[in-house]
Amino acid sequence: MADGEPSYIDYEAFLDPDFSPASFANALVVATNNATDTPLDLSTPLSRVLFDLQEIDTHIHALTTKSALPLLTHTRDQTAAASHVLKEAEDQIASVTQGYERLEREVLRKWEAADEARLAAEKSLATVRLARAVARCLSLGRQLEGQLAEIGGLDATAPAKDDYRTLERAASTIVSLRRMLSETGPGEEGHGLDRVKVIRTLRNELVLPAENMVKARAQQAIGRFTMSTISSTAGAGSQAQMNYKQARDARARLVSAVNILYLLSPVPKSLDTATAFQPELLLSTLQGYMNTAISSSLSNLTRALSMLPTLERTLSDLSARCQDIFALEAILSNLRPPSHPLFPAAAPPTATIRAGEPPEPQAGSSSSSKNNQLQPLLNALDTSSLPSYFWRTLASYLTTRVQEIINRGGVSARTLRSNRDRIKKEIKECVLRGSQLPTSVLGTEKRLGATTTTTADSGTDRTWEREAAVMVSSIAGALDR
Repeated sequence: MADGEPSYIDYEAFLDPDFSPASFANALVVATNNATDTPLDLSTPLSRVLFDLQEIDTHIHALTTKSALPLLTHTRDQTAAASHVLKEAEDQIASVTQGYERLEREVLRKWEAADEARLAAEKSLATVRLARAVARCLSLGRQLEGQLAEIGGLDATAPAKDDYRTLERAASTIVSLRRMLSETGPGEEGHGLDRVKVIRTLRNELVLPAENMVKARAQQAIGRFTMSTISSTAGAGSQAQMNYKQARDARARLVSAVNILYLLSPVPKSLDTATAFQPELLLSTLQGYMNTAISSSLSNLTRALSMLPTLERTLSDLSARCQDIFALEAILSNLRPPSHPLFPAAAPPTATIRAGEPPEPQAGSSSSSKNNQLQPLLNALDTSSLPSYFWRTLASYLTTRVQEIINRGGVSARTLRSNRDRIKKEIKECVLRGSQLPTSVLGTEKRLGATTTTTADSGTDRTWEREAAVMVSSIAGALDR
């Protein structure tokens, strides 16, 4: 409604946000009727409402008629402004569309082509790497076949050649192949090799059988190692030269076997230096050699104590076996670990002999450095000397065996008791004799430039009295009861 124009309609009530039609109608009916009347007169309030609506409609018509020109002008201006904004927006949209099309043409399609080239390059590179790995494995396989052919091959019926240097080279080749075949993870050199059929055939038909054969040959060489049977003939002549050659060959077989088992011992993937490497295969084989020597010596000595006439020969064999163990210790103490294919940076030099200062005779080790093949074995056996370990372990079991003979009674027990003094003397002499380094080992080590732990003339008096006492007491303890 225009300002100053009178109106009886209460616009404020209608425009109130809290306006309620039901409340307004109720108030209108109450205002136009008496509360005591039973029939209500609704025509009057209805006429009032209709009149108010007609008045409002008339007022709206008057306002629109009076303001028609300004409304049309405003509508025209708004329509023109909207058309101008729409035209400018369409121009901007067209510009953006053209820019996107040019960007798609110049960048996106080129990027798609470049991405395809990248994928092709990556797959080609993976193929090249796999082909190189396959070629390297096949090359190592041919090299291994040639090395096996030099020693008689994998055929068990073919005569095996006693070429332990070739076996050592074959072990190094097997380790390289084993590394290639085990590093098959993403980013590793042998990634994908396990999916190549020829590589699976190479592993199953060549590498694994060759590894088992080389391992068995090396373990057999250690199990058969002996130096005590080689004569110690001195001076010039063909016999001395032959004995030296036998000792040198026996030493070479042992050194090659030790190096082979060192190389074939499993290497944890987390290990990257040779310093903390523990050659479990080598240690278990050497421990098996010691255990076999102890168990067979225990059985033979127990049998000899039951049949006393065979004691002298048994003690001679026993001292010879201990001399072999002493020879093993002397050789291992002068033997450095070989160069390992998995530790190219940290591996020691390939030389196997190094002169060093001899420590105390009781130590049983010739090198002042701990970097030799003997120290891990001493640590595994928790001892400072292999001969001492041999005698002390043998004595710990012997007491029970002698006690069993005494408890059974009979001729054997009576013979033992009556010859106790002679048995003690012979046992002591056996220990002192067996604790001497064979002269064949002394000659071989000296010619190779090594320094051994002790000499044959000083080992008996200075080093092994305690071990002799332990052995004697293991028998005397049961006999003197």
